[in-house]
Amino acid sequence: MSAKANILAKLQRSLEGTTPIADDFDEALVTQPWSYPAEQRIPRLRQLMEAVHTETHLTRQAEWPALVERLLIERDIASLLIAPSTAHGEQFSKHCQRASSTLALKAYDRPIEQWKAELFDDTPASLTGTLGAIASTGSLILWPTPEEPRLMSLVPPLHIALLKASQVSDNLYQVQQERGWAAGMPTNALLVSGPSKTADIEQVLAYGAHGPKDLVVLILEDA
Repeated sequence: MSAKANILAKLQRSLEGTTPIADDFDEALVTQPWSYPAEQRIPRLRQLMEAVHTETHLTRQAEWPALVERLLIERDIASLLIAPSTAHGEQFSKHCQRASSTLALKAYDRPIEQWKAELFDDTPASLTGTLGAIASTGSLILWPTPEEPRLMSLVPPLHIALLKASQVSDNLYQVQQERGWAAGMPTNALLVSGPSKTADIEQVLAYGAHGPKDLVVLILEDA
């Protein structure tokens, strides 16, 4: 018998003769104080995110690629890491072709060992989708995939995230229920409320210590 099996067996034996405690969990405790009328979700989300140094923009499905290009030009950024196989990656690639953009598009299409130096030293910005957002805490929900690995949103100094307005939920409990996380938790769901920051050194607040220095969220009002 393996060590794991031995541990589980001991835990099971320790419960012999005991009576389970009734589950008196009150769902209202984690939902009612953190529920909002539909028209208040996005304003609350923006207020909380902007309070921690996140830049937000309201835009539309057909307009966001031009907005992304403009934001990059304003920051003098000449390249962007995207996931070409995603719907938003394909849409942005087509926009750049039509607009004859000089922006260099990069793809995370190799094992990290083959381009680690380029990713860390010469990739100033990335564009990813999101799973949704939480109004009560002002947080994005990121769910990394093989097409958009975690390093896409973690390494580049600027992270641009696309958020569908229809996927802004009231609270985390609502997200867990609607997406059935009890039946299958994601392996790496992330809640992100702003750019990376720390005040560990001499209590001086610094951005970009453990992740992107800037976070820009584009909220698609018609999606």
